[in-house]
Amino acid sequence: MKIVPRPLPVAFTAAFAAAAMAVSVLSGCSAGGSADGGSDTGLDDPAKKEIAMRLVSSAENSSLDWKAQYKYIEDIDDGRGYTAGIIGFCSGTGDMLKVVERYVKARPDSPLARFVPALRAVRGSDAHDGLGRPFTEAWAEAAADPAFRSAQDAERDRSYFDPAVARAEADGLGALGQFIYYDAYVMHGYGDSDDAAGFRTIRRQALSAAAPPARGGDETAYLNAFLDARVAAMRKEAAHSDTSRVETAQRVFVKEGRLGLETPLRWRVYGDSYRIDVR
Repeated sequence: MKIVPRPLPVAFTAAFAAAAMAVSVLSGCSAGGSADGGSDTGLDDPAKKEIAMRLVSSAENSSLDWKAQYKYIEDIDDGRGYTAGIIGFCSGTGDMLKVVERYVKARPDSPLARFVPALRAVRGSDAHDGLGRPFTEAWAEAAADPAFRSAQDAERDRSYFDPAVARAEADGLGALGQFIYYDAYVMHGYGDSDDAAGFRTIRRQALSAAAPPARGGDETAYLNAFLDARVAAMRKEAAHSDTSRVETAQRVFVKEGRLGLETPLRWRVYGDSYRIDVR
């Protein structure tokens, strides 16, 4: 895995139910036709979700091989402790703890079980107390277990993917808009932290500039307003100051009219070029 200096996600927990979102803040209708499945196909479609996972991985891990990231773990010195796994679960923000708790419930004898008290203790800080190399090695080793990979998948979906897609669908957005919301959830979380805007604030600012399709607005205009608000939020954080995952990736897709996330997709993130030619 190629590691480059990059912004990584502020990990929060979030849940979206019915038309409302219940949140624990830890600070983590497309227009036009489609040649590869139709513009009405959203990220609930497995092929579209796979594209979304690869797009996020290009920004988070400088690789399209998102399934190789289950074992990834390091402290990137962003004040959130260890960052690990397929979307950057963090020891400092609590979603890493949720992954481990979920896994230990399925595998009580896992070597990771003994680190649950330490993960609870370091939540809200960047401390490594009770963790260190024994923990990082146990995490990497656990990645070979399908139950651990399932635990990561489940926490990703519960706290990030599902609420982001549900909110995007409610706003009348197609697959690209759903991905844009999801990527914002991954990086910013739903709610604000002490010094950073979360998805909720970014969306509110976008709504003040343009109406989403569900309110009779133009989808392209609204997505650009959302990306404008997100870029403004990113530039206020040193860890997120490189906005290429928006400006030379998501903004490109919007400009090209790929509102259904139609392939081929070509983009750049942090100076690296990527492409997805088929679904």
